Amino acid sequence: MTLCDHDIPADVDFGDAVAVDGEAMGLRIARDRLCLLQLADAQGNCFLVRLTKTDKTSSPPAPNLKKLLENPSVLKIFHFARFDVAALYHHMNILCQPIYCTRTASKFARTYTDRHGLSVLCREFFGFDISKQQQSSDWGNTSLSKDQIRYAYRDVLYLHRLMERLNAMLEREGRMRYAQACFDFLPQRALIDLGGWEEDIFAH
Repeated sequence: MTLCDHDIPADVDFGDAVAVDGEAMGLRIARDRLCLLQLADAQGNCFLVRLTKTDKTSSPPAPNLKKLLENPSVLKIFHFARFDVAALYHHMNILCQPIYCTRTASKFARTYTDRHGLSVLCREFFGFDISKQQQSSDWGNTSLSKDQIRYAYRDVLYLHRLMERLNAMLEREGRMRYAQACFDFLPQRALIDLGGWEEDIFAH
């Protein structure tokens, strides 16, 4: 695990897929800044990037992150991509594409349950729990605790493996095309959220 400030090194190679997660000061994107970004490759090599408050209209605050997350040849794997994609665009002017969301995949694959949290998925597929105790801690602190770092690391560590397990279920049940259509739409869903339409636009 490597801890960085502001950006990742220019020579980091995550391969053709990178797991991504973000930690913010809260859940209101317009109010609560993005404080930390976690990235991991399929081998478990992880970078934690501490972010500072920036003006997204100025020069790119993290050019290497922007290059990676907007690279059309690199799949970005999230859990609940809708929030992270919107936060990255609002705070850093980064529009992630293409996207895979393990929560969305779980909703199409695991229709026998209404529980789709990351800890639930890890318990079902891998037999262990992920503690969410640090989820609501102060991520804007300039000095992260060991528990925060461990939590942040584990939030991206298993996403590649979860994608493989969920893809197998989606293919088996003939539901991959539905999930893929949602993955393709997620960047636009994030922009719609930022535009003020957070409700279900298809509702009556």
